[in-house]
Amino acid sequence: MGNPVSRVEGNVEADLKAISAAFGKAVKLRRTEIDLSQEALADAAGLARSFVSGIERGEAKASIGSVWKLARALDCQPSALWREAERIYALKKAKLAPSTE
Repeated sequence: MGNPVSRVEGNVEADLKAISAAFGKAVKLRRTEIDLSQEALADAAGLARSFVSGIERGEAKASIGSVWKLARALDCQPSALWREAERIYALKKAKLAPSTE
């Protein structure tokens, strides 16, 4: 069986940065959808407001535990946040893809 790392295409660091930004946008979308301030979300999740702000900007990386806390505070499943992040990421990748026409 081949090396799974060799199957990774593109710049992994750039992809991680892009998915972090997409996850942050997903958190912010859900937060604004349910009309919570960053401070209220941070308090409900037991996280620092500056950390929540960093996640929303794609600058801070949320651990599995932080994702769980955010999802509970946002009254959704962690998978819902990830599905939205994947949708946002895919849209951005599609916009950046070279045209085949």
